[in-house]
Amino acid sequence: MSDGRQFVLDFPHRPSLGEGDYLVSESNIEAISWIDIWPEWPTPALAVYGPPGCGKTHLGHVWRARSKAILLDVSNIPAASPPELLGGAVNCIVDNACEGVQAEAFLHLYNHINELGGKLLILGQSAPARWALSLADLSSRLNAAPAIEIKEPDDNLLRALLSKLFQDRQLKVGEDVLDYLLTRMERSFDAAREVVEVSDRIGLSQGRPITVNLAREVLGRLGTN
Repeated sequence: MSDGRQFVLDFPHRPSLGEGDYLVSESNIEAISWIDIWPEWPTPALAVYGPPGCGKTHLGHVWRARSKAILLDVSNIPAASPPELLGGAVNCIVDNACEGVQAEAFLHLYNHINELGGKLLILGQSAPARWALSLADLSSRLNAAPAIEIKEPDDNLLRALLSKLFQDRQLKVGEDVLDYLLTRMERSFDAAREVVEVSDRIGLSQGRPITVNLAREVLGRLGTN
């Protein structure tokens, strides 16, 4: 006999990372403005930093589509020479950049991109000026680059983010649900993703739509209600 529950197959969902899907607000408008003025950056590199889930990587994908940049994780930099890493590209994105980067390899990559006349977009959780790097040459180059912070979401961005995250999972939610969540949830990018993920899981497992009652249950489970 069925107990009314459903088995949930945990298929990964694919977020929309196109330029038209990027959400603009006061929290990220400065970073977007810098992307918009490429290739007229005053230095070979631009750093964009902020908390996990704030949209740095999405912004990187937007710039990648415009600039034909190669996307590298910071851990890949020591694996090959700069020409091999770039594979013919002149622009590059380094994601998850941090002070743990292999400094000599990063310096070689920076210098090679500069020699090619390309640009380097550095994405991380903190500004390069805060990194304790072993090479003074690399520190001076990165400190000269503009470092733009993406801040935690304001009300408008958080509402738009929740709406987009639900839409990415093909979930319909009313404005009453968004209103309820916005006045009670932790105000961060990570929290928004967790709320949507748990809502999706509960809704699927119990065959329920996303309502205020379900949102209340989700926040209770997350300890924020």
